[in-house]
Amino acid sequence: MDSAQHVATTFILPDWTSAVPVHIRPDAVNDGLTRDHVENFTAFKNWTRTLNKNLSLQTQPGHASQADPWKLQEIIIHHVKFQSPQSIRFMTVEAKLRRKYEQPLALDRVVFLRGGSVAMLMILRPRDLRTERQVIMTEQPRIGAGSTAFLEIPAGMLDDSMEVRGKVLEEIEEETGFTIQRDELIDLTELAMRGTETPDQLEAGMYPSPANMDEYVTLFLWEKVLDRQEIEDLKDRLSGLKKHDNMITLVICNYEEIWRKGARDSKTLAAWALYEGLSREGKIQDELYRIRTGRSR
Repeated sequence: MDSAQHVATTFILPDWTSAVPVHIRPDAVNDGLTRDHVENFTAFKNWTRTLNKNLSLQTQPGHASQADPWKLQEIIIHHVKFQSPQSIRFMTVEAKLRRKYEQPLALDRVVFLRGGSVAMLMILRPRDLRTERQVIMTEQPRIGAGSTAFLEIPAGMLDDSMEVRGKVLEEIEEETGFTIQRDELIDLTELAMRGTETPDQLEAGMYPSPANMDEYVTLFLWEKVLDRQEIEDLKDRLSGLKKHDNMITLVICNYEEIWRKGARDSKTLAAWALYEGLSREGKIQDELYRIRTGRSR
């Protein structure tokens, strides 16, 4: 990437009632980051739009910050990781907020921007005993946790068109033959949050680390009924199988054990908890009936 091009290091955030400067630090400028890159990065656009919207809600009666609202003073962009010359993968920014009266007067936070992601609870039921459930899980390196074999439910990214993508889902389709269609998925997070009220307007997803990350995870359910022998054959075929340069291993676990085996993974625990709660209310059964018949019951 040509770092010699002329790039402005400061610009004003558009669509805010008060002027909020965005400063691009020299290291990020040298990496080729421009204003256009920043303004076209979906994660940055969504994060600033959400922050703007929720800061404006502080004036509503009963809001915790109504008497002394926070204001965004500036944003500093510290670092960027490009996926391609025109596409940003990750960005590290610092948001500086201020208020007038109550201590603390300053709220400065470094935020890692990566955008939304998805995770999928994939349940297989044998045709002869549909109360029995098996779950497709993955083992792969998660270096942030210091792990080379982290057990979790399958996860992927949301692209700019909000479609699910990712190597894990490609691997599942390749090794199981299952094609994951969007209309077969039940959005557990949206279903659970339907009708609930919160003081902020946020994405219908689970936020694993909201203090310092914008990432939200949409949790889906996908269920398939198979002959028992098909499930057993799948277990045998996947046992110890690795692909994608030995990065991903597919594992089939008994559903009754995933809350223990997946206890280190927030996605797994959250999906399990939502599935259990929604099942008790009969909502999972209603959604599965709708998917299989095209009718509501």
